[in-house]
Amino acid sequence: MQDRDMVPVTILTGFLGSGKTTLLNRILKEDHGQRIAVIENEFGESGVDSEIIEKSEEQIVEMNNGCICCTVRGDLIRILGTLKEKRDQGALKFDRVVIETTGMADPGPVAQTFFTDEEIGNYYLLDSIITLVDAKHAPKQLDEFHEAQEQVGFADRILLSKTDLTKEDETELLIKRLKRMNPRAPIKKVHFGNAPIAEVLDIRGFNLNAILELDPEFLTSIAHEHHDEVESFVFKADKPFDGQKLENFLSGMIQMYGPDLLRYKGILWLKGKKERVVFQGVHMMMGGDMGKPWGPKEKKSSLLVFIGKKLPKDLFIAGLEECLVK
Repeated sequence: MQDRDMVPVTILTGFLGSGKTTLLNRILKEDHGQRIAVIENEFGESGVDSEIIEKSEEQIVEMNNGCICCTVRGDLIRILGTLKEKRDQGALKFDRVVIETTGMADPGPVAQTFFTDEEIGNYYLLDSIITLVDAKHAPKQLDEFHEAQEQVGFADRILLSKTDLTKEDETELLIKRLKRMNPRAPIKKVHFGNAPIAEVLDIRGFNLNAILELDPEFLTSIAHEHHDEVESFVFKADKPFDGQKLENFLSGMIQMYGPDLLRYKGILWLKGKKERVVFQGVHMMMGGDMGKPWGPKEKKSSLLVFIGKKLPKDLFIAGLEECLVK
């Protein structure tokens, strides 16, 4: 299926109490004219209209505004497959899917579902991972729980809730910390998880052809107030890469450090290619795509961002430099 025919999927994650359920209930009840299937992992927080779901014999409940609510008691691939079948048969109508992970979940395995199962990956388009962060409690949560750090590391967009409960300087300190952990995710303050639908859907943060807005300026600060397990670094180069050398190097590093690599993404200038190459990966899975051609007066360069847990930054940078055309 072409991108435009695929069903877009948004993964909504965030630590316990960050406001996911508030946002989801609003999405389900709001008269936005879109038919959304919400898949809710029932373990953890009390969820979306749980009373309705508990009274139902089925896993899938149709809401009065055309939205659909599902609970996952086991396999995400199975429920996505069931939704696909019912949609293809005309038994259910929905335009997109939102998946809520539990507050203690690492969103990585959920994202990988769309790469590991061919039928699911060809039918559903992973649009983005949205992470809700509780401004009041996040500093302590990030210190104590690696899941909270991974949720930030995976984010394509961060929604910062409960900023009305914190002082402005505390909020700014947290924003700097989040940007250092994940420089590629825009951060937006929201009240009671009350984000406009446009801030959550159709972001194409995971789309390889999307224009990548990598903002590495936050990495120039040497002072680190926290030694977070999840950190990021940026590699820039004004020389082209040798494509084969780069592929061999990255494949080797992914084999060795894949479990600790949460997200990596970039725009590459490859020798002999008229177009920029857009590449990204999650853990052990890496993919690339041709982007738009370099303009005649455009300054060619490469820019890569790596987000992960205690990555050997020096080793990565030295290896990438070796892959540049001398």
